[in-house]
Amino acid sequence: MAEEKTRRQLNLVICLLSARRYLSAREIRATVQGYERASTDAAFKRMFERDKDELRRSGIPLAVGEVDVWGDETGYRIERSEYELEPLRLLPDEAAVLGLAARAWRFAVLGDAAAEAVLKLRAAGIPTNSAVGHSVVPVVATGESAFPAVWEALRDRRAITFGYRPLERAVARRRLEPWGVVNRFGHWYVAGHDRDRQAPRVFRLSRMVGDVEVDRKGGAVDVPTHADVASLVRLEHDRASVRVATVYVRKDTAYELRRAAETVIPAAAGWDEIHLPFTDPEDLVDLLAGFATNAVVTSPTCVRDGVVHRLRATAEAEGTPEPGIVPEQTSGRTVTTSRGDVGAGSNEQLRRLLSLVPVALGTGGISVEEVADLFGLSQKRVLADLSLLWTCGLPGYLPGDLIEVDMDAARSTGEIIIGNADTLAAPLRLTSDEAVTVLVGIRLLGELPGAADSEALARTAEKLREAAGDSVRRLADRVDVRVDIDDVTRRRQRVAEAALHNGRRIHLRYHSYYRDDVSERDVDPVRLVLVEGRPYLEGWCHTAEDMRMFRLDRILEIAELDVAARPPARCGPRELAHGALRRSASDTLILVDLAPDARWVTEEYVCENVTELPEGWVRATLRTPDPDWARRVLLGLGDRVRVRAPADFAESLRAEARGALREYTRVAARSAGEREETATAAHD
Repeated sequence: MAEEKTRRQLNLVICLLSARRYLSAREIRATVQGYERASTDAAFKRMFERDKDELRRSGIPLAVGEVDVWGDETGYRIERSEYELEPLRLLPDEAAVLGLAARAWRFAVLGDAAAEAVLKLRAAGIPTNSAVGHSVVPVVATGESAFPAVWEALRDRRAITFGYRPLERAVARRRLEPWGVVNRFGHWYVAGHDRDRQAPRVFRLSRMVGDVEVDRKGGAVDVPTHADVASLVRLEHDRASVRVATVYVRKDTAYELRRAAETVIPAAAGWDEIHLPFTDPEDLVDLLAGFATNAVVTSPTCVRDGVVHRLRATAEAEGTPEPGIVPEQTSGRTVTTSRGDVGAGSNEQLRRLLSLVPVALGTGGISVEEVADLFGLSQKRVLADLSLLWTCGLPGYLPGDLIEVDMDAARSTGEIIIGNADTLAAPLRLTSDEAVTVLVGIRLLGELPGAADSEALARTAEKLREAAGDSVRRLADRVDVRVDIDDVTRRRQRVAEAALHNGRRIHLRYHSYYRDDVSERDVDPVRLVLVEGRPYLEGWCHTAEDMRMFRLDRILEIAELDVAARPPARCGPRELAHGALRRSASDTLILVDLAPDARWVTEEYVCENVTELPEGWVRATLRTPDPDWARRVLLGLGDRVRVRAPADFAESLRAEARGALREYTRVAARSAGEREETATAAHD
């Protein structure tokens, strides 16, 4: 059914583009192949109305006018001046910027829009494929299920209603007039006017529950000219005041705590005393409990008591997981997956074909492999698209009227050869979605020194904004992807950029978050990547003898070496569709039930098969390459997590908690003895 609908709509576009006058609905029904399936006038009317709506949503302008001067019958056609992409002249460096900016969205919900923009611009003679293989690669993710509806509402200026679950509170219905969206640290937030609170509010999309309802019948949302969405989101993070905790950590452990500490002072044998700034006591309790016997907090008392409570809850948890429950060995959909099942819907297929034909007719051409890569499709799916295109054409639909596609060449060599398609030779103008993805991608590149020449960025953005129009410019200004990189990380990034440019090996002193250790590495850099709001260096690690990704803010020291970088040709860059974590058959899968105020685990980490349970709990399979790291995360949750499987992992978690409680008892006894000695000395 979907392919029949695409074929009918494509034939309708070709018919209306080639029409020299307005065609009535009656003429269209008699002319366009596909409408003969409508058995009644009412069935045709419903089919035709749906087709018109979908074409308009795809950015295809249907002009309406009178069929002739003697009657009042409504007719339709597509004006080429409204359909075709306006000329956009770019210099080579500007074209490279534009191509890289569009590819930033290739794993996101708006990935199709970005891919269609790339094809349209290529058809217009702009070599956007020059960005492929660039040494600095930004990646935008939109894994939150609420994103498409929120985006639609923002684009169309519509209010939304949704269920929202703040941490540690019940779900409540909220009504919002969205002003804009911001991506910070890999998470999307929407800010706007809360109709119930009558005040500006910020909501994290991953905490929206159920379907987001878009008010398509109400009036358009008015966005205040003074609305600063990025500042509203930043204020949500910066409101809490800073306090300091005193924590004892074992020598050569707890590097994450040491990196965040204000001071580190040698203490008793085998221990250091650190002073750790924090804003939220509960977050600090979660973190410190995870370090078990390697970190003991002594003040403030509320944090110490909280850690002990967490550890005791874990130590006293039920000893036997539910029988028969094992984590599913699957690489199935996770909550961090960004791009949906593209290619299946007729609307997407129609836009893809209208973008493909002009670039295939151009002098540069395009291959099956390139199209598959752009849209995240299989090559089999692209061949199916071409087979459908082969059956479409001008009214009459005789062999000489149909579009010609060399299917033999497509199957054997991957070359896409299309003929007899002059009606579709001009690329369709950019839709608002397409233009915005590129404009936001350009702005993102500006946050990454070394990604592109700053002057080229500014020139490209200005030309595209001028061609896009006022409404698209306003929408683009309401979407922001923040890259929060401190000065130290920026300096590391510049060293890595220089090494990439010079083709040199680098030496790293690196803190591994999963293993909580520090190692020395020699790395042949391949590229810099921005994933989930964090910058990474990807390269060939001589210690691991494999490709690795190193998060820049976890690099303690970095230096360029006077040695040429020669990464093995067989090891290419990592596929980033699922984020920075590389999945492996050797990963540990842990089945857990999470309380409502521990659902953030499914937001922050790779969790598969997430399902709702009664009373707001959720069941998920946590995937990790290192069980020790998973123990740190789950120890901090206390009675807010129930480990269902594997049984040996659940027992190791309880044993770790019991050991940590003994350490707290020893530290408490030692502190009491020290206080007694001090009091005795003062009395004497």
